[in-house]
Amino acid sequence: MLEELLPAAVAVEETFDDVADSELYEEEKALIATSVEQRRREFATVRGCARAALARLGVPPAPILRGERGAPRWPHGIVGSMTHCAGYRAAAVARAEDMVSIGIDAEPNEPMPNAGTLDLVTLPEERRWLSGMAPRRPDVCWDRLVFSAKESVYKAWFPLTGRWLGFEDALVTVDPQAGTFHARLLVPGPDVAGIRLTGFTGNWTARRNLLLTAIALPVPSPGRDQSKGP
Repeated sequence: MLEELLPAAVAVEETFDDVADSELYEEEKALIATSVEQRRREFATVRGCARAALARLGVPPAPILRGERGAPRWPHGIVGSMTHCAGYRAAAVARAEDMVSIGIDAEPNEPMPNAGTLDLVTLPEERRWLSGMAPRRPDVCWDRLVFSAKESVYKAWFPLTGRWLGFEDALVTVDPQAGTFHARLLVPGPDVAGIRLTGFTGNWTARRNLLLTAIALPVPSPGRDQSKGP
């Protein structure tokens, strides 16, 4: 499913079950030494996905450790993103010569836990839009989709800036028909090849009781307007 949301230059691996024989390097095992069994399984499986995706780019297997704020530390010359939720694990990677940054997120197609949580992760303008979408398209939990889009935005943002981005720092608009979304940054964006980025554009899908969102920011080419995303 995820590969349908990303360009061909991005290698993707996904699974709907934990892989029992996913092996970890000793350095990776140390990161989850005190974790419960379920957390260890999902950690191992998503890194197995990442190594399988990297192999498609010809990158040999290596430990995938945590960097600042828990972001994955990819091999030199690689950009990527990982995600996991109940019943789903995935990784997406690309060569830095093709993509500037990638952000992916998976969530269950279920409503946010409560109104308080929704208020924390959405802006008033987003909540007004959500109130009209729920009765029109009840098959998609739009509040959770906006949350997922913001998670993908953060994962694409952080490698470019090394800075935190709050839920209130991006305004997400979703196109229900096209399966796309745009996040307008409400704080100064990073400089990408001499152009100030003002937002991120991505794709989404709702299938198998899952919501997937994905952003892939390509390396700028002459004539491309990078200021509003890919």
